[in-house]
Amino acid sequence: MNFLQRIIIDPFESFYERFLTFMPYFLTSLALLIVGIVLGGLLRMIFLRIFRAVNLDRAAERLGLFEMLVRGGIRESLSAFIARIIGWLTFFTFAVVALQTLKIPTVEQLLERFFLYLPSVFTAAVILLFGYIFSNFFGRAALIASVNAGLKQAGMVGRFVKLTVFVLSATMALEQLGIGRDTVLIAFAILFGGIVLALAIAFGFGGKDIAKNYLERNVHEGREEEETRDDIHHL
Repeated sequence: MNFLQRIIIDPFESFYERFLTFMPYFLTSLALLIVGIVLGGLLRMIFLRIFRAVNLDRAAERLGLFEMLVRGGIRESLSAFIARIIGWLTFFTFAVVALQTLKIPTVEQLLERFFLYLPSVFTAAVILLFGYIFSNFFGRAALIASVNAGLKQAGMVGRFVKLTVFVLSATMALEQLGIGRDTVLIAFAILFGGIVLALAIAFGFGGKDIAKNYLERNVHEGREEEETRDDIHHL
C-alpha cells in the first residue's frame, strides 16, 4: 500500500493540486485573449471610421503618402493600414498581459527580456518598413529614368537600386538589434565595395571604345589646330 501511495497516488494528487492552482490563471489568461481579440477588432473599426471621417486618405493623397504606400507594396489605404496596426497592437498588449497572468517563471523571465529588447525591435521594424517602401520607390524611379534615357539594362538598374537601398536598411536594422554588428558592417562594406568595383570594371570595358574615339577626336582636332596656327605663322 505504501508503495502504491508513493508511486501512483501521491504524484496524481500533486498533479491535481497544481492543476487546480493553475486553472484560474489559465482561464483568466484565456479571457484576456478573447477580450484582446474583440477589443482589437472594435478599435480597428472605430479608428477606421474616425480616419475616414476626417478625410485622412485625401490628405495622404495630397501629401503623396498614398502613392508611396502603393509603390512600397501596401495596397490598402492609409487609414485602413493605421487602423489595422492599432488593432494588432491592442491584441498584442492583451496577449502579453495574458502570458504574465499564467505565473510561469520561465515565461515571466522571457517577457522581461523581451520588454528590454522591445525598443530595439520596434526601431528595427520601422527602419525595415521605411527601407522597403523607399527601396521600391527609388527602384521604380531609377527604372523610369533608365527607360527614358534609353538604357538597354533599365530593369537591371532598377533592381540594383532597389536591392541596394533595402540591403542598406536591413544592415541598419540588424545593427540596431545588435546582431553581429561588426560582422554585418564588414559584410555590407565588402558587398557594396565589390558591387561598385564590378560596375566600375564593367563601365570601363563598356566605355573603352567611347573613350578611345573621344581621345582620338580631340587629339586629331588639336593637331589640326596646331597645323593651322603654323600655316598662319608662316604666312
